[in-house]
Amino acid sequence: MTVDTIGRFERALEGLEVGFERVAAADASERIDAVADAPAVGAALPYEGVSLPETVTTAPTTAELEAARTGVTPVGFAIAEYGSVAVESTADGAEPIALYPDRHVAVVPESDVVPNLSAGFDRLADGFDAGRDSVVFATGRSATADMGDLVHGVHGPGEVHVIVLEDR
Repeated sequence: MTVDTIGRFERALEGLEVGFERVAAADASERIDAVADAPAVGAALPYEGVSLPETVTTAPTTAELEAARTGVTPVGFAIAEYGSVAVESTADGAEPIALYPDRHVAVVPESDVVPNLSAGFDRLADGFDAGRDSVVFATGRSATADMGDLVHGVHGPGEVHVIVLEDR
């Protein structure tokens, strides 16, 4: 991973109207809290020194998930070329937490941002080999033009914010 890869990722996200920021792990909880609209739900973040703020409900009930304005999830990896994030299926429900609320806050270490689709397929193959066989690729805000004009947020989040954790 190079600085250029993160720059490409940031530019791709900007073109998709997705929020982006790089933060130190020590500052991640504060930044997540700042971009999350309550009520917020989240899946556990598996990164050393990074935790969800207390304002984010983990292991939400169906009712809490339906009421949530924000969903916070880790992502397995991101593809700089397209500004895509790979939300892997987890026992605590990262997929619905990423897809149901109006806003998705995706958290990814900068070392897990790969430069292109080919590298993304390599990461996907590694995940399948490790038994992770379900992933949702999300590229920007949910959008559809099924009924005419382009509308955001119909089939998923209308807002997305990516927090990239600076490598230590």
